[in-house]
Amino acid sequence: MAADPTTMSARAQLAAVAEAAASAPEDFAAFAGLSAPADSRAAAVLILFGVLDSLPSAHDAGTAVSRDLDVLLLARAATLRSHPGQVAFPGGRVDPDDEGPVAAALREAEEETGLDPSGVEVLGTLEEIPLSGSLHLVTPVLAWWRHPSPVRVVDVAESADVFRAPVADLLDPANRGVTVIRRGSREWRGPGFVVPHAGGEHIVWGFTGMLLDGLFDRLGWTEPWDERRELPFEP
Repeated sequence: MAADPTTMSARAQLAAVAEAAASAPEDFAAFAGLSAPADSRAAAVLILFGVLDSLPSAHDAGTAVSRDLDVLLLARAATLRSHPGQVAFPGGRVDPDDEGPVAAALREAEEETGLDPSGVEVLGTLEEIPLSGSLHLVTPVLAWWRHPSPVRVVDVAESADVFRAPVADLLDPANRGVTVIRRGSREWRGPGFVVPHAGGEHIVWGFTGMLLDGLFDRLGWTEPWDERRELPFEP
């Protein structure tokens, strides 16, 4: 399926963001002020954009993105001890045998989704993001899917779903809101996205939601949405 000019413009914008991050780093607003614990472990995630082979978005995002632009996501297995059921980018820890975060992100993506890394064009890395709760320092690897390959759940003990989410659906204000976690007198709020699927819907929140929100803002793709709307979800 040939990409239209809007889609190729999206790739150019993503490449420009990666180049800017390399030459003049600036923190995502959502993560500003966070400091990395001294004993943080290196990790990486793959933020992989491409062109859908079917089922483009029904939402018209205007000149921002085409309806067939997508991003690869997965839902973690509900039985996992860490972040069960949460939607995430493919990724994981940087192993001693990995040649840095890019290699780790590609290796993890292949292990988790079955994609062919040879069809992935790495555009660059974004700023490292500290996650104090899990003691990880995460490098987002921004990439473009030049030659998409089939993806699937490789290990049911690790993932419940692997899917390509249309970006226009994520930008649709009807699919945006905030997720709220309340623990006694404390409250945590963060950006969230609703991703419908055949069996219901996924809620993208937490680290992945903040990363997408910050990246869309930096790209200038964000559409006005109701930041008072609370999404129904249970962490």
